[in-house]
Amino acid sequence: MPDESYEVYAIKYGHFDRPDQANFLDGQGDGHNMPLDYFVWAIVGKERSFVVDCGFGEESGKARGRTMTAHPAEGLKAIGLDPKTVEQVIVTHMHYDHAGNHELFPRARFHLQEREMHFCTGRCMCHSAIRYPFDVEDVAAMLRKVFEGRVTFHDGASEIAPGLSVHWIGGHTDGLQVVRVRTRRGWLVLASDASHFYANMDQERPFPIVYNLGDMLAGYRTLDALAESHEHVIPGHDPLVLQRYPAAAKGLEGWVVRLDADPLD
Repeated sequence: MPDESYEVYAIKYGHFDRPDQANFLDGQGDGHNMPLDYFVWAIVGKERSFVVDCGFGEESGKARGRTMTAHPAEGLKAIGLDPKTVEQVIVTHMHYDHAGNHELFPRARFHLQEREMHFCTGRCMCHSAIRYPFDVEDVAAMLRKVFEGRVTFHDGASEIAPGLSVHWIGGHTDGLQVVRVRTRRGWLVLASDASHFYANMDQERPFPIVYNLGDMLAGYRTLDALAESHEHVIPGHDPLVLQRYPAAAKGLEGWVVRLDADPLD
């Protein structure tokens, strides 16, 4: 039986302005605005659908000066997905902007790398510089889901469904995973924070929030190896994604785009 082909959507829910130097470990730049956009992703198949990451909650985002442009639930509903009926959520890592809003998915099973759970509950969280991007309430909520039997842990590469798999990358956090999905135009990789921007991987200039620099740099090559081509790798926070791919439907321009569609010229 051939692997299923999926539709893939990037849904913008937040924004944060900052200078370009802040997005590179070397601190080099000319000071122009290089903002972060915040996304959740949806993978829609003929028989099943998946959500990748949950975004940040309004209070958590506000505490960090981030603007919520549209609630993630609104974006999911705009493409016909009711969060209350979603049964599978893939969490790429446990930072606040990827692991919040868990209460939106009361029926979902959550997929996480086991080493990410070790990371966000272990000794590294004794260091304020490492724990800052985590929200303790999100971590506690995931722990509760473990005890409720609603978490599947993965170790490295795992197939979630035909044509859909997760792959450990690390680097940004110890247990960061990316998602590989078959689409009508070939294998697409949702890189999440394995590369925040196209420029991070294209120039091999890492983002400054990094747990293991060697893993982050090696991850750029892994992304290319997993994807149909370099152009099939989708970074996690780059506003250019909204410019390179067509809107999912009329009225969703600058908000929800189709990543399985051919890129715009």
